[in-house]
Amino acid sequence: MIWRGYILALSFCCCCLLLLAAPAPAPAPITHPSEVSALLAVKKQLVDPKNNLRNWDKGDPCTSNWTGILCFYNLGKDGYLHVQELQLLNMNLSGTLAPELGQLSHLKILDFMWNELTGSIPKEIGHISTLRLLLLNGNKLYGSLPDELGYLSNLIRLQLDQNNISGQIPKTFANMSCVRHLHLNNNSLAGQIPPELSQIFTLLHLLLDNNNLSGYLPPEFSNLPDLRILQLDNNDFSGSVIPASYRNFSRLVKLSLRNCGLQGAVPDLSRIPSLTYLDLSRNHLAGPIPENKLSENMTTIDLSDNQLKGSIPGSFSDLPSLQTLSLKNNFLTGPVPTNIWQNMSFSTSARLKLDLRNNSFSSIQGHLNPPVNVTLRLEGNPVCKNANLLNVNLFCGSEPGEDKMLTNFNDSIANCPIQACPTDNFYEYVPASPLPCFCAAPLRIGYRLKSPSFSYFPPYIQPLEVYLTSSLKLSRYQLSIDTYSWEKGPRLRMYLKLFPSINVNHSSTFNVSEVQRIRHLYTSWTFPGSALFGPYELLNFTLLGPYADMKFENENQGISKGILVAVAVGGVACAVAMSVIITILITRRYTGNRHAMSRKCLYTKVSMRLGGVKYFTFKEMALATDNFNSSNQVGQGGYGKVYKGTLPDKTVVAIKRAEEGSLQGQKEFFTEIKLLSRLHHRNLVSLVGYCDEEGEQLNLKEA
Repeated sequence: MIWRGYILALSFCCCCLLLLAAPAPAPAPITHPSEVSALLAVKKQLVDPKNNLRNWDKGDPCTSNWTGILCFYNLGKDGYLHVQELQLLNMNLSGTLAPELGQLSHLKILDFMWNELTGSIPKEIGHISTLRLLLLNGNKLYGSLPDELGYLSNLIRLQLDQNNISGQIPKTFANMSCVRHLHLNNNSLAGQIPPELSQIFTLLHLLLDNNNLSGYLPPEFSNLPDLRILQLDNNDFSGSVIPASYRNFSRLVKLSLRNCGLQGAVPDLSRIPSLTYLDLSRNHLAGPIPENKLSENMTTIDLSDNQLKGSIPGSFSDLPSLQTLSLKNNFLTGPVPTNIWQNMSFSTSARLKLDLRNNSFSSIQGHLNPPVNVTLRLEGNPVCKNANLLNVNLFCGSEPGEDKMLTNFNDSIANCPIQACPTDNFYEYVPASPLPCFCAAPLRIGYRLKSPSFSYFPPYIQPLEVYLTSSLKLSRYQLSIDTYSWEKGPRLRMYLKLFPSINVNHSSTFNVSEVQRIRHLYTSWTFPGSALFGPYELLNFTLLGPYADMKFENENQGISKGILVAVAVGGVACAVAMSVIITILITRRYTGNRHAMSRKCLYTKVSMRLGGVKYFTFKEMALATDNFNSSNQVGQGGYGKVYKGTLPDKTVVAIKRAEEGSLQGQKEFFTEIKLLSRLHHRNLVSLVGYCDEEGEQLNLKEA
């Protein structure tokens, strides 16, 4: 009771402090002087033909809303505002990147995508320890990659693709312990891929295609527990083979090794449970195609332009999601099995393309009458010379090319009055609006899927619409995929239109806050990950018509700065005093209960340590179970899977790993661990330890 009295008295004092402090005048907050000088140095080295940065010499960067500068009005401990985002996407800028960028010590996002920048990447960028997104793709940067970029331990996304960068990939990149997306494709990088990259256990997408890389494929990559996409096309690994360890990838969705000079056999990848897209074309692979069945998720198999022999595996007739099977330009023999398509159920938007040209197929197994959804090409095979085979001539000629640009048309607006929308101000009918002929001004967005896991888009248009609108918190009718086209890669480029909601006073435009919210979701890459659609890139976010002169302001600008400072001073004094009292209480009551808290990296939940219970890292768990290899799985239940694991001291344990959908709250998880640690009975297995790192929940028991 006496402590309660102290706390009440102290609370009263705090209120008094706040009331006394509120009227006190305070100087307006400003951006840290070193950051102001750094931004001016950045502008000095840029060529800005459209004068986009014309306000960079007027007022303060944060309080005067300099173009592309976001600060969010968080006062630092030094009393200054700090630049947290530099967003200069697609502004037609040229020139070079200034070394002074390294002085922006609180920066989280550095975005110069789709400009005309030249020169090298300043090594000083590697000193920005807070950086989460480094986006320099789509420029003309050259020179080598600085080793110092490996110091960016909080970096989540590194996009340097589509430049002219040369030299080797630094081994220091293995120190980027939080990076999930490493996109270095379409450059002139050379030399061996560092095997050390296999130490980045957070890696999801590794895109190194279209470079001059050589040497061998690191077998250690199969140890990456969360890798979804490995794309190394168009490099020169002449004489190298596909490592046998690649059959052990646990979560790989896409493996693309096209035109890499690879030799040896096609590996058996049937053990990869989520494999969806496989491209090993234009290599020197020989021998038969493995017979074991691949994942039922398979949409694309491209083994064309190799030296393969034998027949088409029977397991290819049991792939319900297959869209493309290309085996052209090999030495395959035997019959063409018609049950490849006969065993499939086609929706109206589905398609199957079978390209078997230029092999030695001599017969057809079954009836040669594929449905209209199936495209079959047999030119260059002996079977085409069999005049007695019904319909064979239909599949032995040339095929017309496909349209490069496709447009979605919605007939719901076909009956709307022509030119009823004010087209001069960029208004148009909302194609899927529940209100007929509703006219609104859309936001126009250039969007590209960099590595999708399918080869034919129409069946996935609706799932993509659901994915995008749910991520943006919009209704389905507010999105229109206007046009789309396949590009080299293959990459899928599309033009999106976002329309305002008709539920808000039937407004025909978005308000400023909505535009800012939507733009931030795209530019901060906060969309949830999708194995099917893969990584995306924002090509442009065009503001036309009623949005053309829209200005984005930093947050909290309407709050009186004097009040903010006064409240902060009073709050700090109160917090210090309260902390002293609460610390004494907690120390006296819970002296025996010690908790060590650590944060592995940004976007990762807090990891806690329990006194008396051994803590294991997620890396230790992956090593103990051979990267959670399915051969070590010994059980499965509603909570998750159980694996046999071997610790470094040779102790054999049972490791229970929670599935993503069944993760408990942190409090519940630690309550369970505490309870298990207290149970000791000869008929019960004892708890060995636990792990809650990397967004996982695992416990270890005696085997």
